[in-house]
This record gives sequence, structure tokens and C-alpha cells, in this order.
Amino acid sequence: MRQKIILDVDTGIDDSLALLYLLGSPEAEIAGIAATAGNVPAAQVATNNLAWLDVCRAPVIEVALGAADPLAIPLRTTEDTHGPQGIGYAELPPSARRLSPRSAALMWAELVRAHPGEIVGLCTGPLTNLALALRIEPDLPLLLNRLVIMGGAFNHPGNTTPTNEWNVHVDPEAAKEVFDAFAAAPAERRPIVCALDITETIEMRPEHLVRLAERAKSYPVEVVSPADPPEARSAASNPIVRHVTDAVRFYFDFHHGYDLGYLAHMHDPFAAAVALDPALARTRPATVDVELAGTLTRATTVADWAGMWGREPNADIVIGTDPELFFERLIARVGDLALTVHPPAAQEVR
Repeated sequence: MRQKIILDVDTGIDDSLALLYLLGSPEAEIAGIAATAGNVPAAQVATNNLAWLDVCRAPVIEVALGAADPLAIPLRTTEDTHGPQGIGYAELPPSARRLSPRSAALMWAELVRAHPGEIVGLCTGPLTNLALALRIEPDLPLLLNRLVIMGGAFNHPGNTTPTNEWNVHVDPEAAKEVFDAFAAAPAERRPIVCALDITETIEMRPEHLVRLAERAKSYPVEVVSPADPPEARSAASNPIVRHVTDAVRFYFDFHHGYDLGYLAHMHDPFAAAVALDPALARTRPATVDVELAGTLTRATTVADWAGMWGREPNADIVIGTDPELFFERLIARVGDLALTVHPPAAQEVR
């Protein structure tokens, strides 16, 4: 049976790759997509999701708009990291698809009620929608099959402040509500947490885009570089490859601008891969909480690995993986998706 997935995203360059990964995975069935405010405002996130579904010629998939703001603080977005629309240099055609009439939180609650024990939740943005869904359906941790979260930093520096990670930073109150709620989940349903400790080892480089184009039989096969000007655009014949190249090149430029190398951390597609195959990750149980009061450490995720708090673990934190195996799967799935929905004979260069 195909695995039902609720994808909660703040799309986002790497969120886009997570969506494409799932669309290209024959074992995945996306039951719904929740648009959460984060990298860009929620309405723009929803627009991006609908546009990607069009580019991928996906079947009808419910896309629900999430809350416009975090639970307790003003929204902070990060267009400097993901571009003014959240998808880097990519210019996706507008979609005629319509948003769901129900909110993202209500979609979460009603889908898990309708399919108890069947759905995997995948959150690659702030946890606002999930926290609101828990207020509607407190038994959600028992109704989900599994939850995978991209967020947090434990034995690793933050990417937003010295100690905290972006998704948690945007809505720390929501993150705390979620981790507190999942203390009620049995061990086999603890959230799997893909934090910066592991996701910053998942480094996409220009050669991965070359392999993707070759897999999709997209031409010309382009090699992006730091010498490319911002106004440059891909001429790839395959629309998926073309838009992915333009999106990811912005991400390369961002990382390069911070002296991290000409690369991009693929946080969210890695979490998507783990959602479909937890065996891709080596995990360690811990009790996770979120600091809300610290002057310097607010929004920091804290893991009690040794049981000092006297509380049962509420998360399985990813501590190891095989990045090359992940990229083999990413390139195969997204490349085959691109080849299938846009075969070479039907491709037109923009």
C-alpha cells in the first residue's frame, strides 16, 4: 500500500525539493499539503505549492492555507535565503488550482481522524499548523502513524542565532506545544527529528544538478557556478529540471555568500526521504523541550539524552545517515518524475 503523507511546508527552495521527492516516490500518496508561514508568508507558500503541482502535472491534491502568523509572536520571513517568492530564481507559471476551503489545521485533524494509524506527518517548516491541529484534536499523536520533523539543533550551532534553528525560531511556542503533546505517544510513534546536526551534512553541489539533468534526459546539461550572474536563467529543456536549477542556484549563491561553499543544505528533502524510509536514519531517543524564556537562548531545542529530567523520551533524534544514498534516491526520483511527466519529445525550451 502507498504511504499516506500530510506535508506541512513553508515552500521554500528545499521544501520544493521535498515536495518533488514525494511526487516522484511511487510508495507515497500525498493526502494533503499544509501551507505554513515561514520562509515566506503562508499565501505565497500556497501559491508556490499549487504552481509546483502544475509543473509536475500532479493529480488533484488538497492544498490548505495555514495560519498567517505564529502563535504568539510576529512572523519573520527569510526572502534573503529563499528569494522574494521563496523559490529562488525560479519563475513558476501561475496555477489555476484552488485552495482547500478548510484551514490547514482542520485538514490535519480531519485527515488523521478519517485515517487513524495510516498517515505519516512530515513538517519541514514552523510547527504552527500542527500545534493548532493539536488544539482541535488532542489525540493526534495517537492517530498518526508517524511524525517526521525538520527542525532544531542539538549538539550543533544554530543557523538563525548561535543556538537555534530557523523553523523553531519562527514559532517556538508551537514547537514546544508539539513536543509536549507527543510525550503521550508510544515509543514506536515518537517523532523522528531531523535537526541541523544531520541536515547540514546533506550538501547538494552543482554535480548533483548535472546528474539530475542527465537522469531526466534534459538538455543542455548545465553546470552552474559562482560566476553565473543573478539574472542568468536555466535553458534546460525539461521544465522541472529548469525550475529546480533556477531555484537551487539561488540557494547555492546564498550559502556561497556566507563562505559555506558553493553548495546547498538539503534539509527538507532529507526529512521527506526519512518519512518514507526511517531506515535511512540512525536515531537516538531523547526528551526534547524548547526554551521560551532565555534572554540569549529563546527558541533553542534542548535534548535530555541521559534522562536527567526524569521524563520519558518524546523524540527520536537523527544522529547519522548515508548522504550519498540519499542523493542517489533524490536524483532517481526527481529525475524519473521529470522524465515521465515531460518526456524529451514533448519538451519545449522556454
